Amino acid sequence: MEQNVDRVSIIVPALNEEENVPVVVQRISEMIEESGLDCEAILVDDGSTDGTYQAGLQARERYPFLKVVRHRRNRGKTAALLTGAEEGTGGVLVLLDADMQFDPAEVPKLVAGIEQGADLVSGRKVGKYEKRFVSWIYNFLCRRLFHVTVHDLNAVKAFRREVLEALDLRKDWHRYLVVLAAEKGFTIAEEEVQLYPRLHGETKYGGVGRIAVGVLDLIAVKFQLSFMRKPMLLFGGTGAFLLFCGMIVGFISLYLRFVMEMGFRPLLYLVILLVTSGLLLFALGFLAEAIANVQERLEGVERAAKKRHL
Repeated sequence: MEQNVDRVSIIVPALNEEENVPVVVQRISEMIEESGLDCEAILVDDGSTDGTYQAGLQARERYPFLKVVRHRRNRGKTAALLTGAEEGTGGVLVLLDADMQFDPAEVPKLVAGIEQGADLVSGRKVGKYEKRFVSWIYNFLCRRLFHVTVHDLNAVKAFRREVLEALDLRKDWHRYLVVLAAEKGFTIAEEEVQLYPRLHGETKYGGVGRIAVGVLDLIAVKFQLSFMRKPMLLFGGTGAFLLFCGMIVGFISLYLRFVMEMGFRPLLYLVILLVTSGLLLFALGFLAEAIANVQERLEGVERAAKKRHL
């Protein structure tokens, strides 16, 4: 699909947001009129079981800037983002929730950050927030693990299309757009955005289960960005530690055998186990490095294909 580098594509994932759709589309229309931005909006119905898709079709009849696409089943927000990017033509993408917790009027502020040179501008929530403590812990861990300066990874955000083209997103990894983009060397900026209570319906991201999934995803992303890129750090480091332990146990065994004249056969078995395990891990490290090299080449081919597709 032909792209317009000056256009802003606002991607609105929606899951059972029938009541919110007319409001968010109207507010986008008002924002376009007030700001004069060249905008389009792509509403992605992510397998809703209510009238979200029908509400989107009705809104499309009134607002020509709106496109409506549909997933037959719920595929998650990351898939909705990718679908919206495929349908959109803008050089700048904005990821905006349909629940009206972020006002579309904030979009020009984020886009201005892109125009000033940033590759990705992330919102920083201002206002009352029910899960403020959990969000603080999550964002604190992200900053420590990934060394990013952004305070809030899960607010509305705007980014150049090139950012999305450079990333390999798995399910639910839209939450890590900032850290993944930073790891690729893109410039990250931050703008304060007002957070409002959800307008209608119930949150889709509550519960202890979502927290557990978020923590596990956090670990998976860290592993992907560190040990998967340099597997010898994991296998070689662990192998070196086991070899070192084997040497120490070996010296202790020799000391007991020839100085104290106390033979202790289990120590010999432990030395064999530690040394053999260390050597095997080193061998796995070399093999994993070769696989990582092939993976990087495949990712380069995939990015080139994705760039042509988007």
